[in-house]
Amino acid sequence: MSSSNYTGEEDGALRLEGLMGMENRVLNSLSDEHLGLLSPRSSIRAKARPKEFQTVSYTKKWLDKQETVEGSAEWRCLSEALYFEARGESVKGQFAVAEVILNRVKSSLYPDTVCGVIHQGTGKKYQCQFTYTCDGNPEKISEPKAFERVGKVARLMLSGAPKVLTGGATHYHTVSVRPSWARKFARTASIGVHHFYKHPRS
Repeated sequence: MSSSNYTGEEDGALRLEGLMGMENRVLNSLSDEHLGLLSPRSSIRAKARPKEFQTVSYTKKWLDKQETVEGSAEWRCLSEALYFEARGESVKGQFAVAEVILNRVKSSLYPDTVCGVIHQGTGKKYQCQFTYTCDGNPEKISEPKAFERVGKVARLMLSGAPKVLTGGATHYHTVSVRPSWARKFARTASIGVHHFYKHPRS
């Protein structure tokens, strides 16, 4: 199970990851991609804020025109989550799933890093938050084009793309299932094959 709080005392990589988590929570509008450019040996100075997004078009045509840029560990975690949870969804559906993950990062109810949110409960079969992390199946990226596309979604969302699709949702499930918690939470949106809900205390 991944920890939601890094101590920053074990080695340089963990110190940097801890910094990224804290900066993301405090500043919120800075992307982890930008924070990943900081060196643990350099003076700690936030990079320039990304330009405000004017428009996002939730189409494959628009997304395919966006730059392909790999990022930090947070980018990798979010890209993998979108790949395993939503690669068969529409672009809009992929952005919506990314919103849920980032909404959890902002909420005090969940870990305060992207990787912490995604791996919460991992190690306990079928008791994790995101099924692919604890279903016992290997996490193999076998569709590189699909991964490239969700990687763009992840980068855009971490860089400040607007979260306007799900009404602040912290949960989702496919339309083919009906988990018990869905009766307690308010449904905020339905996009593609997913229903979205917001935890009442988030």
